[in-house]
Amino acid sequence: MRWFAAVVLLLAAKPPNRLTAQDTTHIILPADTMPKGVRPMGAFLRSLMLPGWGQVATGRPMTGAVFVAWEGVTVMMTLKAQQEANYFKAIHSANLRHKRQEVQDWIVLWVFNHFLSGAEAYVSAHLRDFPPDLKVRAFPGGIGISIPFRE
Repeated sequence: MRWFAAVVLLLAAKPPNRLTAQDTTHIILPADTMPKGVRPMGAFLRSLMLPGWGQVATGRPMTGAVFVAWEGVTVMMTLKAQQEANYFKAIHSANLRHKRQEVQDWIVLWVFNHFLSGAEAYVSAHLRDFPPDLKVRAFPGGIGISIPFRE
């Protein structure tokens, strides 16, 4: 039994060496396959912290401006509803419960904006290499999509 414990201790003290096939430190990627700009997770985290930041980092400033504007609306409406809830509490209004619900609703929209902005930045960072020449056109028999291919 002591012999078994000694072998287990010895094996645990020195981890096994990595196989050379597992060594990825010497892999050189061609220049055209290396990611350009911010990575998708980086864009997600930026927009999670500050909505719109990830969109700007991925080259979509107008989309980022929409998320920033909605962030401002939700912040201001949360503060306004909270002030009204404080007033209702001071005058012992029967509508205090409804006003507190409104404050919670605005806080949920505020948090949702962060997650939606992060998800949108994540997807747009993944799709930044998508061809910008995509055209959607209406035809008499329906809708057509054309994607140009480079030779």
